[in-house]
Amino acid sequence: MNTENPLKNTRIEYHILQSFPVTCLNRDDVGAPKTATVGGTTRARVSSQCWKRQVRLALHDFGIPLAMRTKKVDEVMQRACAARGASEEQAQACGEAIAKALTKDTLHFFTEGEAQAFADYAREKGFDAKQIKDKDIHKLAKKHLKPAVDGRDIALFGRMVAQAAELNIEAACSFAHAISTHRVANEVEFFTALDDLQDEPGSAHMGSLEFNSATYYRYISLDLGQLWQTLGGDALPETVEAFTKALYVALPSARQATQSGASPWEFAQVLVRKGQRLQVPFETPVKTRHGGYLQPSIEALNTYLAKQEKLAGSLFGKIAAYTFGEDEGFSIDDLAGNLAAHAEVPGHG
Repeated sequence: MNTENPLKNTRIEYHILQSFPVTCLNRDDVGAPKTATVGGTTRARVSSQCWKRQVRLALHDFGIPLAMRTKKVDEVMQRACAARGASEEQAQACGEAIAKALTKDTLHFFTEGEAQAFADYAREKGFDAKQIKDKDIHKLAKKHLKPAVDGRDIALFGRMVAQAAELNIEAACSFAHAISTHRVANEVEFFTALDDLQDEPGSAHMGSLEFNSATYYRYISLDLGQLWQTLGGDALPETVEAFTKALYVALPSARQATQSGASPWEFAQVLVRKGQRLQVPFETPVKTRHGGYLQPSIEALNTYLAKQEKLAGSLFGKIAAYTFGEDEGFSIDDLAGNLAAHAEVPGHG
């Protein structure tokens, strides 16, 4: 494999505006919509990890095989060892030994290929848990991790293994917390529920839920150089295309049955650049105009990016720019295809 990285320091930056009415997309510890103070004003917020998980799961719908992220490593390994002929007692002991080598009651991110290699190793040791060594498990994990085959979500979102730093994978994508471009105050919905079989008037239950409505700014950066490095140069265009489409369809899952939030992107500026990442802070909240917050948010976004491009001069490093949401003839398929083309490297699939 060519050791030179042809996409080093090249990033795709997604600047997305997306509006939602009457939702609680991401709840805090008391069930209220999350908020943040930005520029001295309260904004609605959706945490980065909330949207990241939905994007990761959506990748599967676009042909990307997913790895496993779970605390139940021992159970996965018990099944794999049993499938290879281990007794119930042997499978349990080996599963626990392998899990102990990888994690201490934390989520571990691993692929089916790694799991199979661990089970084959246990069989070579006669399913004797005492013969399973941590360093051997770590070597197997490093040898059998093939992100381009069955772990492209690991390549995109990264992996940290406290037990073995050599198994860490640097994330190629970076998600900011989505924040409203304007001031937001949460509101309260009071509700009652009736008993179908009640024989006395009145409600059987009363309660309240908090909600808000907002135009959110989402910032996501995809480091093509890091992705190329982790994938060994393979499968980049299809990964970028699937990632872009997953960003488009993924929605937080909170209260979707009672406060449906199914609004797609309304506007996006997507830049392909070399250089440091550039996020729009929306430090000054926009004011409603033209019937809402979207149009002034678009203007503020475009103005800020244009200003930073002029200030950065040659360091801005713009390779291409795509505007989504203004031209109805330019679909998400077009955007994803154009971005995938920037990940094509001659000699790599």
